[in-house]
Amino acid sequence: METTQNTAQLVKWTIDTMHSEVLFKVKHLVISTVTGSFKSFTGSASFKEGSLEGADINFSIDVNSVDTNQAQRDGHLKSGDFFDAENYPTIDFQSTSFTQKDDENYTLVGDLTIKGVTKQVEINAEYGGTEKDAYGNQKIGFEVTGTINRKEFGLTYNAITETGGLAIGENIKLIANIQLQKS
Repeated sequence: METTQNTAQLVKWTIDTMHSEVLFKVKHLVISTVTGSFKSFTGSASFKEGSLEGADINFSIDVNSVDTNQAQRDGHLKSGDFFDAENYPTIDFQSTSFTQKDDENYTLVGDLTIKGVTKQVEINAEYGGTEKDAYGNQKIGFEVTGTINRKEFGLTYNAITETGGLAIGENIKLIANIQLQKS
């Protein structure tokens, strides 16, 4: 594609998984928060040279890589009660818009698919900057944050405490520190 005055060339970036992380947080017994992560994920972003706005972003997480630092809980999360990793091995995201709000913040809207259920979500992407690493590779960084309701994606399992409360919160906080490298 030739660069013209009105059309800038698309540049593709891929996730540098060694310098990125995907975390989630959920309330347990309404009194504390459990943090987990996914250790295996891939993704990319394509946008016009010189402008991040309108980027096309996709992301895929390997459900079997869930890690809450407790093997029994991780096994339960992979089961049919939660992610059903055997039938739904990935969590996928495809952007529909990426809009600049101010110098550092963008609104990322897209289709999130968990356990075969696709819902549109809106999350914040904070631009951390662009820099070259020690090897001359161009990098760009974002912190992506948002909240989803797990029940909207078919993750409805819960237990009742002795006092009648729910053991697991419905809202899941998402935090992803993403470093992209020019492909």
